[in-house]
Amino acid sequence: MKRQQIINGVIALVIGVLIFVTPFIFIGLTAVKSAAEASQLGLSWPSEWLFWDNLVAVIQARNYMLLLAYFNSTVITVGAISLLVISAAMIGYVIQRRPSKWNGFIYALILAGLMIPPAVVPTIWLLKELHLFKTLHGMILIQVAYGLSFSVLLFRSFIASIPRDLDEAAIIDGAKPWQVFFKVILPLLKPVTVTVILVQSVTIFNDFTNPLYYLPGKDNVTVQLTLYNFQSQFSSQMNLLFMNILLVTIPPLIMFIFFNKQIVKGMTAGAVKG
Repeated sequence: MKRQQIINGVIALVIGVLIFVTPFIFIGLTAVKSAAEASQLGLSWPSEWLFWDNLVAVIQARNYMLLLAYFNSTVITVGAISLLVISAAMIGYVIQRRPSKWNGFIYALILAGLMIPPAVVPTIWLLKELHLFKTLHGMILIQVAYGLSFSVLLFRSFIASIPRDLDEAAIIDGAKPWQVFFKVILPLLKPVTVTVILVQSVTIFNDFTNPLYYLPGKDNVTVQLTLYNFQSQFSSQMNLLFMNILLVTIPPLIMFIFFNKQIVKGMTAGAVKG
């Protein structure tokens, strides 16, 4: 039995390496090849390592567009995450701690946000009416709207595991409702807050479709949209394209490698009946 478990574990490890590690190896090798070798799209060792040359070419492309894209993506990510954490935590707290006849309807709307796909054309019309189309703060609000449902569910489940006695004790001591939340409950939400920050940061930073729809213009470019710099209808610079992919992938990958335990802890800590 034990030997069979070891064999199954080795097989699973090999399959995992083939599925998840091989693509990264392919990206890394292609990113350091010459244009001619990279165009063959083969998993082979480069005859000449051009890491630095390709890196400089990617950064300098289109008047350092990648640096602007990193700035825009960082602004959108930080702004959206800040609003998401505060708003989702407050909504989850109210739904969990303040039962009312509206809670079922509100919870249904939250679930609908996970199931119903966004309507692009009406959203663009609304952004134009609010003068938020093609703006970073409009993109921040879009990301908050799309990530709110998932975040609220996580916060609500975690808050269900916090004893109500803490709320009652704070109220007896004279704390106001906002003080109960910000000074008693919010500090206890660190595990799930870290999970929301990490998961949503990677999602927003790596988002391709939403900036493509709602944030057109070269001044508003995000990191994922810079992939168009090296691919067109008639020609593609595969070595620079994969170097760009490598630069875009590294930050989220580092976050998952170093904080994967916190992500799992936050996802499972609130797994109670609430």
